[in-house]
Amino acid sequence: MGGGVIGASVAYHLCARGVRDVVVLDAAARPGAGSTGRATGGFRVQFATAISVRLSLLAREKLRRFAEDTGGDCGYHAAGYLWLASDEAELEALRAALDVQRANGADDAVEVDRDTIARVNPVLRRDGVAGGTYCPSDGFIRPLGILDGYRRAAERFGVRFVWDARVTGIERGRDERIAAVRTSRGVIAAGAVVNAAGAWAGAVARLAGVELPVTPLRRQVAATVLTDVLSATMPMTIFARDGFHLRVRDGRVLLLLPTAGAANPFDVAVEPAWIDIVEHLAHERVPCLRDVAIDRAACWAGLYEMSPDGHAIVGRAPGVPNLYFANGASGHGVMHAPALGALVAEIVVDGAATSLDVTALRPERFASAQAHGARELL
Repeated sequence: MGGGVIGASVAYHLCARGVRDVVVLDAAARPGAGSTGRATGGFRVQFATAISVRLSLLAREKLRRFAEDTGGDCGYHAAGYLWLASDEAELEALRAALDVQRANGADDAVEVDRDTIARVNPVLRRDGVAGGTYCPSDGFIRPLGILDGYRRAAERFGVRFVWDARVTGIERGRDERIAAVRTSRGVIAAGAVVNAAGAWAGAVARLAGVELPVTPLRRQVAATVLTDVLSATMPMTIFARDGFHLRVRDGRVLLLLPTAGAANPFDVAVEPAWIDIVEHLAHERVPCLRDVAIDRAACWAGLYEMSPDGHAIVGRAPGVPNLYFANGASGHGVMHAPALGALVAEIVVDGAATSLDVTALRPERFASAQAHGARELL
């Protein structure tokens, strides 16, 4: 359930493992109409926890052979990610994350000083920057390219994608297994069910009588008018203090700043006051943008699917033997979709993930003290 990039990846990887008769259900009218189509397309291994780093490395391996595997174009481009600290405390946090990254295989992630930052991204105002970290193999991907590649490859295996199919109920048998999924377009018998419904995953899980701690969080994106004032090869640049970050995509500069959730958790309207704030930060920190206007009609927002600890929820649902979760990626769903799809397919087919130890992602963790472990920086 869920035909976005994670659902398409799951479908493809199930078929690659020999599973047939796969049906993907999505409430949207067409591919890419949900959260996947609203993603900005960043990719990084620079995370603060081991499991996130390992997911990125597994995903990167798959992205590098994406064309060979699927025939599609994921758009992976190693433009780099540059994290900036404004004081020693922030720099220590970045160093701690860097230690985790290098201990888990991110060999090209490094600490950078002010002079190196000036070379990596010369357009930044550097007063107030104490240092940072940089990984040149981080960069950008095309969310809809990944979705399209997995979807088309899955369809060649015989997968059926059913659009405009809202899940309305789940039928369970005497053994607590799911027997069928009721939708707005009919009933589909099920031997196994994967919940990949993104921000709507909690509601879908409740139809099966299971609580899944996934909530939507709006992420707004401001886009400038078309401009060549910044290079298309500029690295994603993130300020650790407040999470303000920017990149260039399709001739526009995209500006982002995390904010509190909206009163309506599924609201994807962009707040004019938020645009004013992010525009001010851009002018202050990247002076060459002062003469580049925001195209307010081109700004947009999408929904993250947040888990309590900011990590994905992957595995068999407690109490339902044939329901599997691929949820809660917490803003990292597109970049980790190649890995998550493969891991869920392994769990369904083999009974356990074999490419990666996903103990840290198990659904049961929220009933234990482990739920209060390390969180990601952003």
